[in-house]
Amino acid sequence: MLTPSKLLPFLFLSMAFLVPGASGASDTPAAPAAQPEVIDGVAAVVNGDVITFSQVQEVSGPRERTLREQSTGVELVEKIKEARLAALNDLIDRQLILQEFKKKKFTIPEYVIDDQMQNIIREEFAGDRQAFLRTLNAQGYSIDKFREIQRDKVIVGAMRQGNVKGTFSTTPQQVQAYYEANKPEFATPEQLKLRMIVLNADPLDANSGDSTRKMAEEIRDKVKGGADFATMAKTYSMDGTAESGGDWGMIDRKTLNQQLTDVAFSLSPGQVSQVVQIGDSFYILYCESKKTSSFIPLPEVRDGIQKKLEEVQRQKATQKWIDSLREKAYIKIY
Repeated sequence: MLTPSKLLPFLFLSMAFLVPGASGASDTPAAPAAQPEVIDGVAAVVNGDVITFSQVQEVSGPRERTLREQSTGVELVEKIKEARLAALNDLIDRQLILQEFKKKKFTIPEYVIDDQMQNIIREEFAGDRQAFLRTLNAQGYSIDKFREIQRDKVIVGAMRQGNVKGTFSTTPQQVQAYYEANKPEFATPEQLKLRMIVLNADPLDANSGDSTRKMAEEIRDKVKGGADFATMAKTYSMDGTAESGGDWGMIDRKTLNQQLTDVAFSLSPGQVSQVVQIGDSFYILYCESKKTSSFIPLPEVRDGIQKKLEEVQRQKATQKWIDSLREKAYIKIY
């Protein structure tokens, strides 16, 4: 489905777009609006505004599709429940923010929405407005409805930014502490530069296995005797790396299957393996060089850690503001 999150991947707006309305009406909260007609069931009510089950499923849909590929049975059911609850809470927060926008009598210039629409057409549809309109129509959106969705996204983004006060900073001690507590995050895996020769026996020939192994052993003996491994690979190997001399580049322990991985990482630089048989295939591995596992030095990741910690502070401040909206709201979840 054509979703706003896909069509508007990033949003950097400030509260400068939010202009207090000129109305002289009182700041007293208005009475709850009349309940709209609901055609698919009520998931929650937020100060009189309804959130429907279909809205929840639309938000949680992408996550649910991923979960169905990863889990089954009771585990899948529980994870889908969690995904839908998270989607519902996101929709509740969104509705509270939109209501706060209206309560403060802010307005947003139409050119801001126009710019967002033009950005979507330019970036997602290469400037082809007709293709954009056809896609909207195919996904059941009118242009007015999609514009309304974009307006709400702009408002929510601007309100989140504008209501987080102050600056966020971290100390060198905090950066150091994060680095030490999360060392695995900065680990570089053990790697080796690998070349490999692959010979495939004919599964329909009962004698092919023996003759192919014999050939593999002869090739290995030549390499042990000083023959260039890359040249031998170009001459004899039957896999896709033959033209490059059997070059697999730098590999880690996730590149090959477990049996070949164990063999490869048992080799020292300059060492050739024994012939390894897996099914009808015979492998000869050669380690050119090795790189041990290590950690990226702190100076190289300091800026990234600092930005990450500052973002965590910003998220906490945003959540504190949203929690304050929840405390003053009437929220009923069904």
